[in-house]
Amino acid sequence: MRDVQSERDYRNIPIDRVGIKGIRYPITVLDREHKEQPTIAQVDMAVGLPKEFRGTHMSRFVEILNEFRWRIHITRITDILKRMMAKLPSHSAYISISFPYFIEKRAPVSGEPSLMSYHVRMEATLYEDGKKDSVLTVKVPVMTLCPCSREISDRGAHNQRAVVRVSVRMKSLVWIEEIINWVEECASADLFALLKREDEKYITEKAYDNPVFVEDLVREVALKLKSDGRIYWFRIEAESFESIHNHNAFAVVEWEG
Repeated sequence: MRDVQSERDYRNIPIDRVGIKGIRYPITVLDREHKEQPTIAQVDMAVGLPKEFRGTHMSRFVEILNEFRWRIHITRITDILKRMMAKLPSHSAYISISFPYFIEKRAPVSGEPSLMSYHVRMEATLYEDGKKDSVLTVKVPVMTLCPCSREISDRGAHNQRAVVRVSVRMKSLVWIEEIINWVEECASADLFALLKREDEKYITEKAYDNPVFVEDLVREVALKLKSDGRIYWFRIEAESFESIHNHNAFAVVEWEG
């Protein structure tokens, strides 16, 4: 049959990325406490299409995933990228793997265990000269309490849930759990899936004693990341879902060593 995708294109415009987006697939990720954790990921796959090709073969992306069936592991991302480069004419290969990651946390006073979920994304690009770029992003929900509100109020202070997105490029392995811990230590308080009354009291008072603006939050996280020699680039964004405003507050810090 006629292979339309492989036909010559005469517009002389290369495409930076073309592929598939949003396919769900079982994977295994590294877990600091349990060694490995199975999860379900949303996967995007793409290649850089040379100017002479009209299109790429979309079905081959799924074929490559199937080749790694039940063996899709974070440590095999480079192998998947190499396979994409070999099977699809391209000058680069890209993959994005987004998944929920679970950590068991115990409530601060009662000690009740529960599973907290965090959103993680791993992106990697392999180029035809062999160079590779990888970015790990972790989304951490926390609690913030407004320092200004506490200062001017006779009773209480407004507090809200916030989300901190940390993206890093690293020289050697940085655990997902480490990034989560760094962020939670810098917030007014961290979050839990299960709290008893004594835990709620503790969290409320802890947040009141540790007020932070979004500016404080990104700066404190930045200090922790800059002090770790494994990390040579990061981007931190804190977004506060304001409880007394009809808008959110956010702050961003980006750094390259």
